[in-house]
Amino acid sequence: MAVGFGIVGCGMISNFHAKAIEKIRGAKIVGCFDAFGSAADRFAAENNCKSWHHLKGMLADPAVDVVNICTPSGAHKDPAVAAAKAGKHVVVEKPLEITLRRCDAIIKACRENRVKLCTIFPSRFSPANQAIKAAIEKGRFGKLTLGDAYVKWWRTQQYYDSGGWRGTWALDGGGAFMNQAIHNVDLLYSFMGNVAEVSGATATLAHKRIEVEDVGVATLRFKNGALGVMEATTAAHPGLLKKIEIHGTDGTVIAEQDDILMWEFAKKSSGDAALRRRFAQKTSGSGGASDPAAISYVGHQKQLADFIRAIRTRGRPLVDGAEGRKSVEIILAIYKSAWTGRHVTLPLKSDPRIPK
Repeated sequence: MAVGFGIVGCGMISNFHAKAIEKIRGAKIVGCFDAFGSAADRFAAENNCKSWHHLKGMLADPAVDVVNICTPSGAHKDPAVAAAKAGKHVVVEKPLEITLRRCDAIIKACRENRVKLCTIFPSRFSPANQAIKAAIEKGRFGKLTLGDAYVKWWRTQQYYDSGGWRGTWALDGGGAFMNQAIHNVDLLYSFMGNVAEVSGATATLAHKRIEVEDVGVATLRFKNGALGVMEATTAAHPGLLKKIEIHGTDGTVIAEQDDILMWEFAKKSSGDAALRRRFAQKTSGSGGASDPAAISYVGHQKQLADFIRAIRTRGRPLVDGAEGRKSVEIILAIYKSAWTGRHVTLPLKSDPRIPK
């Protein structure tokens, strides 16, 4: 029997979920809901599913097994908790939420109602990134020493003006770090391990009428002793491909988008040459560097397929709620450091206060 998906929030990102679900055998969209009924009706017509103008109605539909939360970032908690209480498995677009308290509310609701939860981070499912993760787990880097992540993107003023929630603390939850660079934040800690301490600086330099940062930098100390750097911006015209660098005493890998620019280890492997050829500058498109709609649905497809596997096997999805929470905590720690001018240690004891 096919797994039935219900979509909450029918904006741009819902289209990527729809394309991903369409490509998964044994999965289908059966319903959708949006606070704006016309948006739900349009999505339903395009995806041959039922349109709901009330969330309770969709959550009561027995054909809906999984609910995908595609609302603005700061509006994830309420529908996610409602879905869990209705006995539905829950998929939440990144970030899981914009505060730790809200993240914890979602995680708790899913745990108490014994439903699965995952946070969308499709970069984890890139073959290049999975190859890097495998090399780390095999110990090929030796002692990890330095991990860096760079997201130097461009967003026009029109992008921020196009939605009342964009660039606000209340619904966006942050700027270049929370909205755009969070994918590489997630990747960096998944490669390097948990973060012990951060120091950050943020600024709003290129855009008007936004509350959040469009430029940010941070240094990190990981719990394993390694250091790291993160750079995030939506103010770098024309927008560059995102990059991540992992260094250790026995090796270095540099990845740009889904390509590997450098793959060098002190101890060679018979598969290294083939891997370099496989991931040698084959990226097509900008990866969202200047256009948020210019991304692929394939990562979503792989992650949702993994989620279905977890449901059917009663296993754990690769990126569950606890994993999704970590990137939010790291970014909030960076913000707290930027606002206070101090180093911030993790784990955070509470959500930092947004400056007035």
